[in-house]
Amino acid sequence: MTHAERKVWYALRAHRLGGASFRRQTPVGPYLVDFLCHQHRLVVEVDGGHHVEGPQRDHDLRREAFLRSKGHRVLRFSNLDVPTNLLGVLETIVTSLGHAPSLPSPANGGGGERGGLCGS
Repeated sequence: MTHAERKVWYALRAHRLGGASFRRQTPVGPYLVDFLCHQHRLVVEVDGGHHVEGPQRDHDLRREAFLRSKGHRVLRFSNLDVPTNLLGVLETIVTSLGHAPSLPSPANGGGGERGGLCGS
């Protein structure tokens, strides 16, 4: 996992975000998704800059079309979104789960360096 993926995973794991259960690096058909919530059919992708253009972008568009055809919603964030706007990323995810934003707190392991909401 990239540094950005680790930060998101610390916030998603153990039902920390909106009580949803996420799995990481999960196969969906022929594709491996970064994070998947089966219950809400939500895919979360954290991508590097090479996903913005060229062959990788075309591949991602085909991949996203496949995931949507299987009933999944796809949220895509850049590796730059995570360190510069982690709270915004997490709010977007929790809102997509159908909940009012309720972010993890340090008291339940969701904050600080280990929880991925603060620190580097």
